[in-house]
Amino acid sequence: MPTSEASAVDLSYAIGLPPEEAIAYFESKGYAIGFKWQEVWAEAHARSFTVAGVLKLDVLTDVREALLQALQHGETLADFQKRLQPVLEAKGWWGRGQIIDQATGEIQGKRLNPRRLETIFRTNMQSSYMAGRFQEQLANAEARPYWEYVAVLDNRTRPLHRSLHGRIFRYDDPFWRRFYPPNGWNCRCRVRTRSARDMERLDLDASSSEGRMETVEQPIDRKGNTRPAPAFRDPATGKLFVADAGFGYNPGQAAYQPDLSRYPPALAKQYLQEQSAR
Repeated sequence: MPTSEASAVDLSYAIGLPPEEAIAYFESKGYAIGFKWQEVWAEAHARSFTVAGVLKLDVLTDVREALLQALQHGETLADFQKRLQPVLEAKGWWGRGQIIDQATGEIQGKRLNPRRLETIFRTNMQSSYMAGRFQEQLANAEARPYWEYVAVLDNRTRPLHRSLHGRIFRYDDPFWRRFYPPNGWNCRCRVRTRSARDMERLDLDASSSEGRMETVEQPIDRKGNTRPAPAFRDPATGKLFVADAGFGYNPGQAAYQPDLSRYPPALAKQYLQEQSAR
């Protein structure tokens, strides 16, 4: 049965830590440029750093470096904005509206403002931290093979995320390939690991996504355009769990080839088999 332990968990505590795996994940990213967020999709975000509407590589580099500094030094959103805002102001990229080349009329991008910086900061910090956590948890999967989905149970929690709170799947269940947090913009969910002894002591049951993973057409804009997205049919409610558009992938798994020597032999073998089948 699900547990309510640590129901008020918030990722804010992670911002004060410099997790090595999270920093390595962020540093491994290349660059991708797109005017709309839909142009750099899902797993591509795990391998490339992008900011929608920033079409100038030097500005994209400025934002990336400011995020890396914040991650390395455990800085806050205020620290991030304080460092980056003067740089953007000097280059004419701070405020609202589009940047247009006066000589050619070419659109070079969309300016950045506090609201956009907050989304950029929180999304990148949480994805990096969760990618690091995933690698750490995977390395310890032999001792703690049961993974529990933990949502923040307050009035800002999405109902679908709340519905998964306390649900437990094995680490190798396909559910985690698609729905390891974050599962949307400003998602605060996380994963807690459990040992076999925990499961018995707390009378917890593990779920399985076998036969319950589906693919749906998910709207990605206001024009009615859609893209295929993974979905989990919850046996408890009969409803589909679908991450926000552009999510539905595991950053820590999609970003890079793991060091297989760190993981249980059976898991390493499974990983190689899955990769060769793609």
